Amino acid sequence: MELYSVILADDEEQIRAGISRKINWEQLGFKLIGEAENGAEALELCEQLRPDVLLTDIKMPFMDGLELCRNLNKSLPTAKMIVFSGFDDFEYARQAVSSGVFEYIMKPINASELSDVLTRLREKLDNERLEKRDMETLRHQYEESLPVLRELFYTRLLDGHIPNEQINERALRFDMEISKGKWTAVLIRVNVQKSLSYDELILLSVRSFIEQHFQLDVSSVRTLLYNDMVALLVQTEHIYPLIQEMQRLCYLVSCYLGINICAGIGRVYTAENLKFSTKEAKNALDTQLLIGDTDVIYIGDIEPKQTSRLSFDEQDMQSLENAIKFGSQDDVHSFIDTLMNRVRETRFTLAQCHLFFLEIITALVRLARSCGEDIEEDFCTSFTNLISISDFNSLDDLSSWLCSHCINLQQLLGQKRFDSASKTISKAKDYISCHFTESDINVDSLCDYLHLSSTYFSTLFKRETGKSFIAYVTELRMEMAANMLTQTDEKTYLIAEKIGYTDPNYFSYVFKKHFGLTPSKYRTGKRG
Repeated sequence: MELYSVILADDEEQIRAGISRKINWEQLGFKLIGEAENGAEALELCEQLRPDVLLTDIKMPFMDGLELCRNLNKSLPTAKMIVFSGFDDFEYARQAVSSGVFEYIMKPINASELSDVLTRLREKLDNERLEKRDMETLRHQYEESLPVLRELFYTRLLDGHIPNEQINERALRFDMEISKGKWTAVLIRVNVQKSLSYDELILLSVRSFIEQHFQLDVSSVRTLLYNDMVALLVQTEHIYPLIQEMQRLCYLVSCYLGINICAGIGRVYTAENLKFSTKEAKNALDTQLLIGDTDVIYIGDIEPKQTSRLSFDEQDMQSLENAIKFGSQDDVHSFIDTLMNRVRETRFTLAQCHLFFLEIITALVRLARSCGEDIEEDFCTSFTNLISISDFNSLDDLSSWLCSHCINLQQLLGQKRFDSASKTISKAKDYISCHFTESDINVDSLCDYLHLSSTYFSTLFKRETGKSFIAYVTELRMEMAANMLTQTDEKTYLIAEKIGYTDPNYFSYVFKKHFGLTPSKYRTGKRG
Protein backbone atom coordinates (compact mmCIF):
# COMPACT_ATOMS: atom_id res chain seq x y z
CA MET A 1 0.00 0.00 0.00
CA GLU A 2 1.34 3.42 -0.95
CA LEU A 3 1.71 5.60 2.15
CA TYR A 4 0.64 9.25 2.28
CA SER A 5 3.34 11.67 3.49
CA VAL A 6 2.79 13.85 6.58
CA ILE A 7 4.55 16.91 8.05
CA LEU A 8 3.94 17.81 11.70
CA ALA A 9 4.25 21.42 12.93
CA ASP A 10 4.05 22.45 16.63
CA ASP A 11 6.22 24.76 18.70
CA GLU A 12 6.11 22.36 21.67
CA GLU A 13 8.66 19.59 21.22
CA GLN A 14 6.91 17.39 23.79
CA ILE A 15 3.65 17.47 21.80
CA ARG A 16 5.44 16.69 18.56
CA ALA A 17 7.23 13.78 20.18
CA GLY A 18 3.98 12.46 21.68
CA ILE A 19 2.09 12.57 18.39
CA SER A 20 5.02 11.04 16.52
CA ARG A 21 5.33 8.20 19.04
CA LYS A 22 1.68 7.38 19.77
CA ILE A 23 0.30 7.31 16.24
CA ASN A 24 0.75 4.07 14.30
CA TRP A 25 1.45 5.89 11.05
CA GLU A 26 2.07 2.98 8.73
CA GLN A 27 -0.96 1.02 9.93
CA LEU A 28 -3.14 4.06 9.21
CA GLY A 29 -1.61 4.44 5.73
CA PHE A 30 0.74 7.38 6.42
CA LYS A 31 4.42 8.14 6.94
CA LEU A 32 5.85 11.09 8.92
CA ILE A 33 8.48 12.74 6.72
CA GLY A 34 9.27 15.93 8.65
CA GLU A 35 8.68 18.10 11.71
CA ALA A 36 8.79 21.88 12.20
CA GLU A 37 8.86 24.01 15.34
CA ASN A 38 7.28 27.14 13.85
CA GLY A 39 5.05 28.19 10.98
CA ALA A 40 7.78 29.71 8.83
CA GLU A 41 9.90 26.58 9.05
CA ALA A 42 6.84 24.43 8.30
CA LEU A 43 6.04 26.43 5.17
CA GLU A 44 9.58 26.08 3.88
CA LEU A 45 9.57 22.35 4.68
CA CYS A 46 6.24 21.83 2.88
CA GLU A 47 7.45 23.65 -0.23
CA GLN A 48 10.54 21.39 -0.30
CA LEU A 49 8.96 18.00 0.51
CA ARG A 50 5.42 18.62 -0.87
CA PRO A 51 3.55 16.39 1.63
CA ASP A 52 0.07 14.96 1.20
CA VAL A 53 -0.96 16.03 4.73
CA LEU A 54 -0.02 18.81 7.16
CA LEU A 55 -0.75 18.52 10.91
CA THR A 56 -0.31 21.94 12.49
CA ASP A 57 -0.96 23.84 15.68
CA ILE A 58 -2.64 27.23 15.38
CA LYS A 59 -0.55 29.19 17.86
CA MET A 60 3.10 29.14 16.73
CA PRO A 61 5.87 31.77 16.54
CA PHE A 62 6.79 33.65 13.35
CA MET A 63 3.73 32.38 11.45
CA ASP A 64 0.55 30.92 12.95
CA GLY A 65 -1.18 27.80 11.68
CA LEU A 66 -3.99 29.57 9.86
CA GLU A 67 -1.60 31.78 7.90
CA LEU A 68 0.43 28.67 7.13
CA CYS A 69 -2.71 26.96 5.79
CA ARG A 70 -3.61 29.96 3.65
CA ASN A 71 -0.13 29.99 2.13
CA LEU A 72 -0.25 26.27 1.45
CA ASN A 73 -3.61 26.65 -0.30
CA LYS A 74 -1.77 28.73 -2.89
CA SER A 75 1.53 26.85 -3.22
CA LEU A 76 0.32 23.29 -2.51
CA PRO A 77 -3.46 23.22 -3.15
CA THR A 78 -3.73 19.40 -3.11
CA ALA A 79 -2.38 19.03 0.44
CA LYS A 80 -4.88 18.19 3.20
CA MET A 81 -4.58 20.09 6.51
CA ILE A 82 -5.52 19.13 10.06
CA VAL A 83 -5.38 21.94 12.62
CA PHE A 84 -5.27 21.55 16.41
CA SER A 85 -5.32 24.17 19.16
CA GLY A 86 -5.80 24.65 22.87
CA PHE A 87 -8.21 27.52 22.32
CA ASP A 88 -11.86 26.54 22.16
CA ASP A 89 -12.72 29.47 19.98
CA PHE A 90 -15.42 29.42 17.32
CA GLU A 91 -13.64 32.11 15.30
CA TYR A 92 -10.53 29.94 15.00
CA ALA A 93 -12.64 27.02 13.84
CA ARG A 94 -14.48 29.20 11.33
CA GLN A 95 -11.22 30.54 9.90
CA ALA A 96 -9.76 27.05 9.75
CA VAL A 97 -12.70 25.77 7.71
CA SER A 98 -12.54 28.77 5.38
CA SER A 99 -8.83 28.07 4.84
CA GLY A 100 -9.60 24.64 3.43
CA VAL A 101 -8.75 22.69 6.58
CA PHE A 102 -9.94 19.07 6.66
CA GLU A 103 -10.41 18.85 10.46
CA TYR A 104 -10.11 21.06 13.56
CA ILE A 105 -9.03 19.19 16.74
CA MET A 106 -8.93 20.55 20.28
CA LYS A 107 -5.94 20.06 22.58
CA PRO A 108 -5.01 18.01 24.49
CA ILE A 109 -4.74 15.74 21.50
CA ASN A 110 -6.12 12.27 21.97
CA ALA A 111 -4.28 9.60 19.96
CA SER A 112 -7.52 7.71 19.33
CA GLU A 113 -9.32 10.81 18.06
CA LEU A 114 -6.42 11.77 15.80
CA SER A 115 -6.25 8.20 14.47
CA ASP A 116 -9.96 8.33 13.60
CA VAL A 117 -9.44 11.61 11.77
CA LEU A 118 -6.48 10.18 9.85
CA THR A 119 -8.53 7.10 8.94
CA ARG A 120 -11.28 9.28 7.45
CA LEU A 121 -8.67 11.39 5.69
CA ARG A 122 -7.03 8.31 4.20
CA GLU A 123 -10.40 7.21 2.80
CA LYS A 124 -10.84 10.62 1.20
CA LEU A 125 -7.32 10.54 -0.27
CA ASP A 126 -7.86 6.98 -1.52
CA ASN A 127 -11.07 7.98 -3.27
CA GLU A 128 -9.40 10.97 -4.91
CA ARG A 129 -6.50 8.81 -6.05
CA LEU A 130 -8.83 6.13 -7.38
CA GLU A 131 -10.67 8.73 -9.45
CA LYS A 132 -7.41 9.86 -10.98
CA ARG A 133 -6.13 6.34 -11.56
CA ASP A 134 -9.28 4.80 -12.94
CA MET A 135 -7.63 4.29 -16.30
CA GLU A 136 -9.58 1.13 -17.00
CA THR A 137 -12.83 3.07 -17.17
CA LEU A 138 -11.22 5.70 -19.37
CA ARG A 139 -9.79 3.00 -21.61
CA HIS A 140 -13.19 1.33 -21.88
CA GLN A 141 -14.82 4.65 -22.79
CA TYR A 142 -12.09 5.27 -25.34
CA GLU A 143 -12.60 1.85 -26.96
CA GLU A 144 -16.35 2.42 -27.15
CA SER A 145 -15.68 5.76 -28.85
CA LEU A 146 -13.19 4.36 -31.39
CA PRO A 147 -15.72 3.84 -34.24
CA VAL A 148 -16.89 7.45 -33.90
CA LEU A 149 -13.31 8.73 -33.62
CA ARG A 150 -12.27 6.80 -36.71
CA GLU A 151 -15.23 8.15 -38.67
CA LEU A 152 -14.34 11.67 -37.53
CA PHE A 153 -10.70 11.10 -38.53
CA TYR A 154 -11.65 10.13 -42.08
CA THR A 155 -14.07 13.04 -42.34
CA ARG A 156 -11.38 15.51 -41.25
CA LEU A 157 -8.89 13.87 -43.60
CA LEU A 158 -11.26 14.37 -46.54
CA ASP A 159 -11.82 17.98 -45.48
CA GLY A 160 -8.06 18.60 -45.12
CA HIS A 161 -8.37 19.54 -41.46
CA ILE A 162 -5.56 17.30 -40.20
CA PRO A 163 -1.99 18.69 -40.39
CA ASN A 164 0.09 16.59 -42.74
CA GLU A 165 2.66 15.72 -40.09
CA GLN A 166 -0.09 14.43 -37.76
CA ILE A 167 -1.94 12.09 -40.14
CA ASN A 168 0.04 8.91 -39.41
CA GLU A 169 0.28 9.68 -35.71
CA ARG A 170 -3.49 10.12 -35.35
CA ALA A 171 -4.22 7.05 -37.47
CA LEU A 172 -2.02 4.90 -35.22
CA ARG A 173 -3.71 6.41 -32.16
CA PHE A 174 -7.01 4.99 -33.44
CA ASP A 175 -5.42 1.61 -34.34
CA MET A 176 -5.48 2.40 -38.06
CA GLU A 177 -2.86 2.73 -40.75
CA ILE A 178 -2.82 5.19 -43.62
CA SER A 179 -0.38 3.58 -46.03
CA LYS A 180 1.83 5.58 -48.29
CA GLY A 181 0.84 5.62 -51.92
CA LYS A 182 -1.95 7.08 -54.02
CA TRP A 183 -5.53 7.53 -52.82
CA THR A 184 -8.68 8.79 -54.44
CA ALA A 185 -11.98 9.96 -53.01
CA VAL A 186 -15.35 8.72 -54.24
CA LEU A 187 -18.52 10.54 -53.16
CA ILE A 188 -21.88 8.81 -53.57
CA ARG A 189 -25.10 10.79 -53.55
CA VAL A 190 -28.49 9.17 -53.07
CA ASN A 191 -31.16 10.34 -55.49
CA VAL A 192 -34.23 9.87 -53.33
CA GLN A 193 -37.53 9.21 -55.08
CA LYS A 194 -40.54 11.27 -54.14
CA SER A 195 -42.19 8.24 -52.58
CA LEU A 196 -39.29 7.77 -50.14
CA SER A 197 -38.37 9.95 -47.19
CA TYR A 198 -34.70 10.92 -47.10
CA ASP A 199 -32.98 9.92 -43.86
CA GLU A 200 -29.77 8.44 -42.46
CA LEU A 201 -31.15 4.88 -42.69
CA ILE A 202 -31.02 5.06 -46.47
CA LEU A 203 -27.41 6.22 -46.36
CA LEU A 204 -26.53 3.46 -43.90
CA SER A 205 -28.16 0.90 -46.19
CA VAL A 206 -26.19 2.12 -49.20
CA ARG A 207 -22.96 2.20 -47.22
CA SER A 208 -23.49 -1.32 -45.88
CA PHE A 209 -24.37 -2.67 -49.33
CA ILE A 210 -21.25 -1.15 -50.91
CA GLU A 211 -19.02 -2.49 -48.13
CA GLN A 212 -20.37 -6.00 -48.73
CA HIS A 213 -20.26 -5.96 -52.54
CA PHE A 214 -17.11 -3.94 -53.34
CA GLN A 215 -14.95 -6.42 -55.27
CA LEU A 216 -12.18 -4.39 -56.90
CA ASP A 217 -8.72 -5.63 -55.95
CA VAL A 218 -7.18 -2.51 -54.35
CA SER A 219 -4.69 -2.00 -51.55
CA SER A 220 -7.24 -0.52 -49.19
CA VAL A 221 -10.78 0.89 -49.12
CA ARG A 222 -12.66 2.76 -46.38
CA THR A 223 -16.33 3.75 -46.35
CA LEU A 224 -18.02 6.39 -44.19
CA LEU A 225 -20.95 8.78 -44.03
CA TYR A 226 -19.85 12.21 -45.18
CA ASN A 227 -22.05 15.33 -45.44
CA ASP A 228 -25.28 13.49 -46.42
CA MET A 229 -23.30 11.28 -48.76
CA VAL A 230 -21.42 8.00 -48.65
CA ALA A 231 -17.68 8.44 -49.15
CA LEU A 232 -15.08 5.87 -50.22
CA LEU A 233 -11.36 6.33 -49.67
CA VAL A 234 -9.70 4.00 -52.14
CA GLN A 235 -5.96 3.32 -52.29
CA THR A 236 -5.22 2.75 -55.97
CA GLU A 237 -3.42 4.34 -58.89
CA HIS A 238 -5.78 2.82 -61.48
CA ILE A 239 -8.80 5.05 -61.94
CA TYR A 240 -10.61 3.33 -64.82
CA PRO A 241 -11.04 -0.08 -63.12
CA LEU A 242 -12.48 1.91 -60.17
CA ILE A 243 -14.90 3.69 -62.52
CA GLN A 244 -16.11 0.33 -63.85
CA GLU A 245 -16.54 -1.03 -60.30
CA MET A 246 -18.58 2.00 -59.25
CA GLN A 247 -20.80 1.62 -62.32
CA ARG A 248 -21.43 -2.01 -61.34
CA LEU A 249 -22.26 -1.01 -57.74
CA CYS A 250 -24.66 1.73 -58.86
CA TYR A 251 -26.52 -0.87 -60.94
CA LEU A 252 -26.65 -3.39 -58.05
CA VAL A 253 -27.93 -0.79 -55.57
CA SER A 254 -30.70 0.13 -57.98
CA CYS A 255 -31.64 -3.53 -58.52
CA TYR A 256 -31.49 -4.81 -54.94
CA LEU A 257 -32.35 -1.73 -52.87
CA GLY A 258 -34.48 0.15 -55.34
CA ILE A 259 -32.38 3.27 -54.75
CA ASN A 260 -30.75 5.39 -57.45
CA ILE A 261 -27.26 6.62 -56.62
CA CYS A 262 -24.57 8.47 -58.53
CA ALA A 263 -20.83 8.67 -57.83
CA GLY A 264 -18.23 11.36 -58.36
CA ILE A 265 -14.55 10.36 -58.46
CA GLY A 266 -11.57 12.65 -57.88
CA ARG A 267 -8.01 12.25 -59.11
CA VAL A 268 -5.40 10.23 -57.21
CA TYR A 269 -3.30 11.99 -54.55
CA THR A 270 -1.21 11.16 -51.53
CA ALA A 271 -3.13 10.86 -48.25
CA GLU A 272 -1.95 14.35 -47.27
CA ASN A 273 -3.72 15.84 -50.29
CA LEU A 274 -6.95 13.84 -50.25
CA LYS A 275 -8.86 17.08 -49.68
CA PHE A 276 -8.18 17.95 -53.35
CA SER A 277 -9.60 14.64 -54.51
CA THR A 278 -12.66 15.20 -52.30
CA LYS A 279 -13.31 18.63 -53.82
CA GLU A 280 -12.92 17.18 -57.30
CA ALA A 281 -15.35 14.34 -56.52
CA LYS A 282 -17.87 16.93 -55.29
CA ASN A 283 -17.38 18.96 -58.49
CA ALA A 284 -17.95 15.80 -60.51
CA LEU A 285 -21.24 15.18 -58.68
CA ASP A 286 -22.31 18.77 -59.30
CA THR A 287 -21.60 18.28 -62.99
CA GLN A 288 -23.76 15.14 -63.03
CA LEU A 289 -26.74 17.27 -62.03
CA LEU A 290 -26.29 19.12 -65.32
CA ILE A 291 -25.42 16.14 -67.50
CA GLY A 292 -27.96 13.71 -66.04
CA ASP A 293 -27.11 10.80 -68.35
CA THR A 294 -24.54 8.85 -66.33
CA ASP A 295 -24.25 7.40 -62.84
CA VAL A 296 -20.46 7.72 -62.45
CA ILE A 297 -18.36 10.75 -63.37
CA TYR A 298 -14.58 11.02 -63.12
CA ILE A 299 -13.30 14.58 -62.79
CA GLY A 300 -10.46 13.83 -65.23
CA ASP A 301 -12.97 13.11 -67.99
CA ILE A 302 -14.77 16.42 -67.71
CA GLU A 303 -11.72 18.57 -66.80
CA PRO A 304 -8.85 16.83 -68.60
CA LYS A 305 -6.62 19.91 -68.60
CA GLN A 306 -7.18 20.90 -64.98
CA THR A 307 -4.05 20.63 -62.87
CA SER A 308 -3.97 19.93 -59.15
CA ARG A 309 -4.06 22.88 -56.82
CA LEU A 310 -1.00 24.22 -55.07
CA SER A 311 -1.46 26.92 -52.47
CA PHE A 312 -0.02 27.98 -49.14
CA ASP A 313 -3.17 28.01 -46.98
CA GLU A 314 -3.91 28.94 -43.35
CA GLN A 315 -3.08 25.45 -42.15
CA ASP A 316 0.34 25.69 -43.80
CA MET A 317 0.81 29.11 -42.20
CA GLN A 318 0.04 27.69 -38.77
CA SER A 319 2.44 24.78 -39.29
CA LEU A 320 5.21 27.14 -40.42
CA GLU A 321 4.60 29.43 -37.43
CA ASN A 322 4.70 26.49 -34.99
CA ALA A 323 7.95 25.19 -36.49
CA ILE A 324 9.67 28.59 -36.27
CA LYS A 325 8.32 29.77 -32.91
CA PHE A 326 8.18 26.52 -30.94
CA GLY A 327 10.07 23.87 -32.91
CA SER A 328 13.71 22.97 -33.55
CA GLN A 329 15.83 23.53 -36.64
CA ASP A 330 14.99 19.96 -37.66
CA ASP A 331 11.29 20.85 -37.51
CA VAL A 332 11.91 23.78 -39.87
CA HIS A 333 13.83 21.58 -42.31
CA SER A 334 11.11 18.92 -42.19
CA PHE A 335 8.32 21.40 -42.96
CA ILE A 336 10.20 23.05 -45.84
CA ASP A 337 10.94 19.58 -47.26
CA THR A 338 7.20 18.83 -47.11
CA LEU A 339 6.46 21.99 -49.12
CA MET A 340 9.11 21.17 -51.72
CA ASN A 341 7.82 17.60 -52.05
CA ARG A 342 4.37 19.02 -52.70
CA VAL A 343 5.83 21.07 -55.57
CA ARG A 344 7.63 18.00 -56.96
CA GLU A 345 4.50 15.85 -56.84
CA THR A 346 2.28 18.34 -58.62
CA ARG A 347 4.82 19.10 -61.40
CA PHE A 348 3.70 22.67 -61.72
CA THR A 349 4.83 25.11 -64.36
CA LEU A 350 7.51 27.62 -63.40
CA ALA A 351 4.93 30.42 -63.20
CA GLN A 352 2.68 28.43 -60.87
CA CYS A 353 5.63 27.48 -58.63
CA HIS A 354 6.62 31.15 -58.44
CA LEU A 355 3.17 32.10 -57.09
CA PHE A 356 3.45 29.38 -54.44
CA PHE A 357 6.94 30.63 -53.53
CA LEU A 358 5.73 34.20 -53.14
CA GLU A 359 2.91 33.00 -50.84
CA ILE A 360 5.53 31.42 -48.56
CA ILE A 361 7.62 34.61 -48.55
CA THR A 362 4.55 36.69 -47.70
CA ALA A 363 3.71 34.33 -44.84
CA LEU A 364 7.23 34.70 -43.39
CA VAL A 365 7.08 38.49 -43.60
CA ARG A 366 3.69 38.47 -41.83
CA LEU A 367 5.04 36.20 -39.10
CA ALA A 368 8.10 38.38 -38.53
CA ARG A 369 6.04 41.56 -38.33
CA SER A 370 3.47 39.98 -35.99
CA CYS A 371 6.35 39.20 -33.61
CA GLY A 372 7.62 42.79 -33.70
CA GLU A 373 10.67 42.19 -35.90
CA ASP A 374 11.85 44.95 -38.24
CA ILE A 375 12.27 43.13 -41.54
CA GLU A 376 14.57 45.74 -43.06
CA GLU A 377 17.01 46.15 -40.17
CA ASP A 378 16.87 43.03 -38.02
CA PHE A 379 15.84 40.22 -40.32
CA CYS A 380 16.89 40.15 -43.96
CA THR A 381 16.66 42.97 -46.49
CA SER A 382 16.47 40.51 -49.39
CA PHE A 383 12.99 39.49 -48.26
CA THR A 384 11.65 42.84 -49.35
CA ASN A 385 13.52 42.89 -52.65
CA LEU A 386 12.17 41.38 -55.84
CA ILE A 387 12.78 37.63 -55.63
CA SER A 388 12.13 35.19 -58.43
CA ILE A 389 12.12 31.43 -58.36
CA SER A 390 14.30 31.61 -61.46
CA ASP A 391 17.11 32.94 -59.22
CA PHE A 392 17.62 29.36 -57.97
CA ASN A 393 19.17 26.52 -59.92
CA SER A 394 16.99 23.82 -58.37
CA LEU A 395 14.29 23.09 -55.81
CA ASP A 396 17.08 21.96 -53.45
CA ASP A 397 18.67 25.42 -53.69
CA LEU A 398 15.29 27.04 -53.03
CA SER A 399 14.71 24.71 -50.07
CA SER A 400 18.11 25.61 -48.58
CA TRP A 401 17.41 29.32 -49.01
CA LEU A 402 14.02 29.05 -47.30
CA CYS A 403 15.43 26.94 -44.44
CA SER A 404 18.25 29.42 -43.89
CA HIS A 405 15.92 32.39 -43.58
CA CYS A 406 13.37 30.52 -41.48
CA ILE A 407 16.09 29.46 -39.03
CA ASN A 408 17.40 33.03 -38.99
CA LEU A 409 13.95 34.24 -37.95
CA GLN A 410 13.68 31.38 -35.44
CA GLN A 411 16.94 32.47 -33.78
CA LEU A 412 15.88 36.12 -33.72
CA LEU A 413 12.58 35.27 -32.00
CA GLY A 414 14.35 32.95 -29.55
CA GLN A 415 16.84 35.69 -28.65
CA LYS A 416 13.96 38.10 -28.25
CA ARG A 417 12.25 35.78 -25.76
CA PHE A 418 15.55 35.35 -23.90
CA ASP A 419 16.17 39.11 -23.79
CA SER A 420 12.63 39.68 -22.54
CA ALA A 421 13.13 37.18 -19.71
CA SER A 422 16.49 38.73 -18.77
CA LYS A 423 14.98 42.22 -18.70
CA THR A 424 12.13 41.01 -16.49
CA ILE A 425 14.52 39.41 -13.99
CA SER A 426 16.76 42.49 -14.00
CA LYS A 427 13.73 44.69 -13.33
CA ALA A 428 12.65 42.35 -10.53
CA LYS A 429 16.10 42.47 -8.91
CA ASP A 430 16.07 46.26 -9.04
CA TYR A 431 12.67 46.32 -7.34
CA ILE A 432 13.84 43.87 -4.66
CA SER A 433 17.01 45.92 -4.04
CA CYS A 434 14.87 48.98 -3.39
CA HIS A 435 12.24 47.27 -1.23
CA PHE A 436 13.80 44.24 0.51
CA THR A 437 14.14 46.20 3.77
CA GLU A 438 10.35 46.64 3.87
CA SER A 439 8.58 44.11 6.06
CA ASP A 440 5.59 43.70 3.71
CA ILE A 441 7.51 42.94 0.51
CA ASN A 442 6.08 39.83 -1.18
CA VAL A 443 5.72 38.10 -4.52
CA ASP A 444 2.26 39.54 -5.15
CA SER A 445 3.39 43.16 -4.82
CA LEU A 446 6.35 42.50 -7.10
CA CYS A 447 4.16 40.75 -9.69
CA ASP A 448 1.71 43.67 -9.63
CA TYR A 449 4.65 45.93 -10.42
CA LEU A 450 5.85 43.65 -13.25
CA HIS A 451 2.32 42.92 -14.52
CA LEU A 452 2.97 39.17 -14.41
CA SER A 453 1.22 36.22 -12.78
CA SER A 454 2.90 34.97 -9.60
CA THR A 455 3.12 31.40 -10.96
CA TYR A 456 4.91 32.42 -14.16
CA PHE A 457 7.21 34.84 -12.31
CA SER A 458 8.19 32.29 -9.65
CA THR A 459 9.12 29.75 -12.32
CA LEU A 460 11.04 32.32 -14.37
CA PHE A 461 12.84 33.76 -11.30
CA LYS A 462 13.91 30.31 -10.06
CA ARG A 463 15.13 29.34 -13.52
CA GLU A 464 17.18 32.53 -14.02
CA THR A 465 18.59 32.97 -10.49
CA GLY A 466 18.58 29.47 -9.06
CA LYS A 467 16.73 30.75 -5.99
CA SER A 468 13.16 31.26 -4.92
CA PHE A 469 11.90 34.79 -4.27
CA ILE A 470 11.96 34.23 -0.48
CA ALA A 471 15.48 32.77 -0.55
CA TYR A 472 16.73 35.69 -2.65
CA VAL A 473 15.23 38.32 -0.34
CA THR A 474 16.51 36.47 2.74
CA GLU A 475 20.03 36.37 1.31
CA LEU A 476 20.02 40.14 0.71
CA ARG A 477 18.73 40.77 4.22
CA MET A 478 21.33 38.47 5.78
CA GLU A 479 24.17 40.15 3.87
CA MET A 480 23.00 43.56 5.08
CA ALA A 481 22.54 42.30 8.64
CA ALA A 482 26.02 40.77 8.71
CA ASN A 483 27.52 44.02 7.45
CA MET A 484 25.68 46.09 10.08
CA LEU A 485 26.69 43.71 12.87
CA THR A 486 30.38 44.04 11.99
CA GLN A 487 30.41 47.73 11.02
CA THR A 488 28.06 49.25 13.64
CA ASP A 489 27.17 48.93 17.32
CA GLU A 490 23.43 49.03 16.78
CA LYS A 491 21.23 46.74 18.80
CA THR A 492 20.09 43.51 17.19
CA TYR A 493 16.41 44.44 17.29
CA LEU A 494 17.16 47.74 15.49
CA ILE A 495 19.08 45.91 12.79
CA ALA A 496 16.17 43.51 12.43
CA GLU A 497 13.74 46.41 11.90
CA LYS A 498 16.03 48.09 9.36
CA ILE A 499 16.21 44.99 7.16
CA GLY A 500 12.48 44.23 7.23
CA TYR A 501 11.88 41.93 10.24
CA THR A 502 9.19 43.06 12.63
CA ASP A 503 9.94 40.19 15.03
CA PRO A 504 13.55 40.28 16.35
CA ASN A 505 13.25 36.67 17.56
CA TYR A 506 12.40 35.49 14.07
CA PHE A 507 15.29 37.54 12.70
CA SER A 508 17.65 35.76 15.12
CA TYR A 509 16.19 32.41 14.09
CA VAL A 510 16.70 33.11 10.37
CA PHE A 511 20.17 34.57 10.95
CA LYS A 512 21.32 31.50 12.87
CA LYS A 513 19.89 29.21 10.24
CA HIS A 514 21.74 31.15 7.53
CA PHE A 515 25.15 31.63 9.21
CA GLY A 516 25.10 28.92 11.89
CA LEU A 517 25.60 31.53 14.62
CA THR A 518 23.35 33.89 16.56
CA PRO A 519 23.76 37.59 15.67
CA SER A 520 25.61 38.34 18.90
CA LYS A 521 28.07 35.46 18.48
CA TYR A 522 28.56 36.42 14.85
CA ARG A 523 29.42 40.00 15.87
CA THR A 524 31.80 38.80 18.59
CA GLY A 525 33.51 36.35 16.25
CA LYS A 526 34.05 38.91 13.52
CA ARG A 527 35.46 41.51 15.88
CA GLY A 528 37.70 39.04 17.67
